Formats: sequence, C-alpha cells, structure tokens
Amino acid sequence: MAKRNPTPKSVYRRQLASRLKELRDEQELTLTHVAEVVEVNQSSLSRIENGDRGTTPLLVKALLDCYRVTDPAEREDILDLVRADQAQRQQWWKKYSAVINTTQYGGYLALESSATSLRSYEPQLMPGLLQTADYARRVIAEMRVDLTAKQVDALVAVRMERQAKVLDREGAPKLWAVIDEAAIRRLESNRPVMKGQLAHLLDVSPRPGLTIQLLPFSAGFHPGLYGSFVLMGFPEGNSDVVWVENGPNSVYFEGSEDVERYAESFDHLRARALGPPETRSQISKILKEL
Repeated sequence: MAKRNPTPKSVYRRQLASRLKELRDEQELTLTHVAEVVEVNQSSLSRIENGDRGTTPLLVKALLDCYRVTDPAEREDILDLVRADQAQRQQWWKKYSAVINTTQYGGYLALESSATSLRSYEPQLMPGLLQTADYARRVIAEMRVDLTAKQVDALVAVRMERQAKVLDREGAPKLWAVIDEAAIRRLESNRPVMKGQLAHLLDVSPRPGLTIQLLPFSAGFHPGLYGSFVLMGFPEGNSDVVWVENGPNSVYFEGSEDVERYAESFDHLRARALGPPETRSQISKILKEL
C-alpha cells in the first residue's frame, strides 16, 4: 500500500509493536482489559501495537507484567527495542528541519538510517549517496528553482552528512547502484563538475559492500523507464520497503506484491547493466573523453 507524505515507522518500533501484540494474544487479553490494567488510553495502546507511536520503558515494563513475561533476558530484549526506537528518534537531520520539511526528505532519511541493504536505480542522476558536493549543489539548484541559495547549501550539507552517517557507520548497509548512462552523460556541458563526479565514482567503487553498474544506452527499453526507486532491506523480521521518487510527492510501498515487483525490475536492470569491472572501464573511458 502506498503511503503519501510518509513518516515511516522505525525498524525497532515495528519489531516492538509485533512482539507486544503477540504477547497480548498469547494471554488472550483484549486491548480494553490491558488498557484498564496499565491505566493507559485504549487508543494509545492500539497505536503502540500498530507501530504508529513510540512508548517508554516504564509503560512497556507494566505491559510485560500484565503479559506475565518474567524471564529477565526476554524482558531486557524487548526493552532494548524501546531504547533503540527512542535513540533513532534523535535524528541527526533535525537541525535542517526547515528545509527538509519543505522537501519531504525526512521520511526517506528515517528509513535509510536503519536499512541493512539498499538497491538503487537512477535513470537521470547519480545516487545521492555517491554524489560529490559540487554535483549535488548543481543538481539541487537546477531542480529546485524555488529554493534560496542558503536552502540549497543546507540540502547539500544534508546530503554530505547523510553519506557519512550511512556509508561510514558501523554495520553500514550494502549499496547496489544501477546508474543509467543518461546520468553519466547529463552534465557533459559542465565538464569540471562531471569530471569530479566520475572520478569520485572510480575512487569509491572498490569499497566493500558497494556495487556500481552502468546501464548503457544499448540496453534499449527496460523496466526502469518508469523512473528511479530504492529498495531498502532491514534486519531480520522486518519487511523490505521500496521508495519511489515522484517529485514533491514521493511515496513508499511496503506491500509484498509491490516490493516483489520492484525487486524483479531491479534484477532485470542489473542483468542488462555492465558488470562492475566493465562499468569502471566505461567510466574511465568517458572521463578521458571529458
């Protein structure tokens, strides 16, 4: 199901919600009964079980007592999910909230921050995680003519910090990027920016967990002609999500049929794209031409 203007649930909140509902069902208790016992509004409890709101260790301890969970290790595992969700809500990008709210970027960052794998297809641009600052500034300024120079600089800063937070963190996600040749050719008119960007791709391509493939014009028509998308994988027990760029109204899908459809499209794209060694050779060739 598509979600517009999303505020996605954190991975830990999803796990917590599922576990609490499971425990309540095991005890065959109704939401009404539990709400009365722990003295919490029933609608609030329902939202916690659906993952629509966070909670506190104090309330969860009361729920675990109600559900007769006495094993210390099990209780601590569940409380760790509460603490992890609270930590994830301390979003590093909040200092850029004014410009991020304007671009509806926060939802994407919330999902990406806990992803374990990212499969990205870009038909027109370099993936944000692989952009140089000069390239990002040029792209943002040209695409978002409604933004001031200060707002453009802020979004460039977000993009650079995002790269560090995602790619350099402990347990960084595996990134598999398929980039259309159109993205490589698009900025030939601004050779210094494009040369710097292509050189950056060559510099980062050997890093562990990163796969870059170029989809050449010779691939012809293909499933990626609908536009860019990112498939995000998460820790075990959490379903994949696909994020689809659609101008100011980007959406994400979490239904299995939607995710499988995009996963199949990505498999077709990577099968038609040049392999990583051939991609590096082709990028080097284009770089020399510039």
